[in-house]
Amino acid sequence: MKFSSLIVLGPLVYAVHHFEEHIIFNFREWRLKYFLDNNQLSTEEMLIRLMIMSLVLIFFHTVRKNRASAHLVLFFLMTTQVVNAIFHVFFSLWYQDFSPGTITGMLLYLPVNFLIVRAALQEKYLYNYYEAVLLFIAGAIAFTLFELLGPKLMVFIVLLLPFYYIIMNNLSKNIHYRA
Repeated sequence: MKFSSLIVLGPLVYAVHHFEEHIIFNFREWRLKYFLDNNQLSTEEMLIRLMIMSLVLIFFHTVRKNRASAHLVLFFLMTTQVVNAIFHVFFSLWYQDFSPGTITGMLLYLPVNFLIVRAALQEKYLYNYYEAVLLFIAGAIAFTLFELLGPKLMVFIVLLLPFYYIIMNNLSKNIHYRA
């Protein structure tokens, strides 16, 4: 499947993940046993905010269809899904206490995002695995800062995304021009 088709799965698997975390189980209760209570937003508000962000980035990519817009989508997916899945698995093992979200993290987030990254590589939205690793590291930093600082970090990240897009778009044009 094509990258543009696969990224639509991002919001869908997020909705299923949210269902596991907050309808089937109680992620917030589990989280408060082990982590700071720094997110006063309701789970529904977080769902809406992240769903809107993902859809805006996906829409932006469908309009621009370039490496820079793909990078924005991939950064968002790395932060909210890939790192999130690793978080659930790691801390389930670390605390020996099942973290709600682990099931969909393992069964949906990781396989779907593997397919998305593979398509990005095949379609040259990513030139190599190194770029995917850098996006993963950036996502891990953003996720960790979100866990430490709470939702106010989201505003900062949203403000940085246009700058990243402009820089990446210019770099991509220069690389393409030289080739």
